[in-house]
Amino acid sequence: MMPARRADRRPSATLDPVTAASGVPASAFDHDLPPDAIAQVPIVPRDAARLLLDRGPRREPDDRGVRDLPGLLDPGDVLVVNDTRVLPARLSARKDTGGAVEVLLLEREPAGTWRALVRPGRRVPPGTSVHAGELRIDVGDELGDGVRRVRLGVAADAELDALTSVGEVPLPPYIHEPLADPERYQTVFARVPGSVAAPTAGLHLTERVLDGCRERGVRVERVQLHVGLGTFRPITSDTVDAHVMHAEAYRVDPSVAEACRATRAHGRRVVAVGTTVVRTLEAVAATGALAGRTDIYLHGDHRFALVDRMLTNFHVPRSSLLVLVDAFIGPRWRDLYTAALDRGYRFLSFGDCCLLDHRWGRA
Repeated sequence: MMPARRADRRPSATLDPVTAASGVPASAFDHDLPPDAIAQVPIVPRDAARLLLDRGPRREPDDRGVRDLPGLLDPGDVLVVNDTRVLPARLSARKDTGGAVEVLLLEREPAGTWRALVRPGRRVPPGTSVHAGELRIDVGDELGDGVRRVRLGVAADAELDALTSVGEVPLPPYIHEPLADPERYQTVFARVPGSVAAPTAGLHLTERVLDGCRERGVRVERVQLHVGLGTFRPITSDTVDAHVMHAEAYRVDPSVAEACRATRAHGRRVVAVGTTVVRTLEAVAATGALAGRTDIYLHGDHRFALVDRMLTNFHVPRSSLLVLVDAFIGPRWRDLYTAALDRGYRFLSFGDCCLLDHRWGRA
């Protein structure tokens, strides 16, 4: 059983009647996002990104920087990052007839096939083979929601090399500028290939910042969740509750789970770098499984069992990411987003970030 959290460190949450109720309209998570607020290129250096510090209800947030992160944490805290690495999963291919086809690999299946998006799908019937450079791609059946099953024409142990040779790192559709250095869409701690999108809050961190956290007495730990494209899909259902969450593969070392539990038992905080880390840790808390696939959907009055603070970017309107933020801090996210826009913060994947604190509940 998970050790109890000290009551003086985290008061009971006060639920907002709108977001706590069932049947919340998805339109409740619309917000103004001017196109010029969407960052098109990553900031240089990484830790020069701005950080909006949440100070709780009815208090103005502070303007800080990612470089300030070590001083914003307490000795004994645990900072948890996601060490997944983005695959070069976007493949520009051609049919034997010369027609252009784009294949976006989503996830490798146990049988060695891949789930993928194929465009234009209507012109690529099952049984078609296309080529990206020297790599053959056999396109198979439709799996629903525009997803196809494909097989790469190389041995399993040669797939990553083949993809690195002919593929590109897929950027979100709202990024229109080419990326000069593909490594800028990888975190400095990216290790295990498997994602089709970066855990973007981690893009801001540098070894200097991480070392500063360790010198401060903060323990830095890693988990792994391979990010799928579903992370960025807007909620298309009429209500928040009706949204169907995507599933993603995750893995947490037993020592990391125990470190998080022990940290909270001693009155310190677990700080998640990004929504993917939040989902990973809360999936472990909910199921007890340290590895597998999770479609955990954090919304409404979810009671967070392992995460106290979250470093996260500013998210797309009407998205499951924004709904997660609302579950974490309540409706004051709207005040924070308004402040960020007024102060010129940059939004979405290459944008700035905020440090949110669950200790005040959802007031």
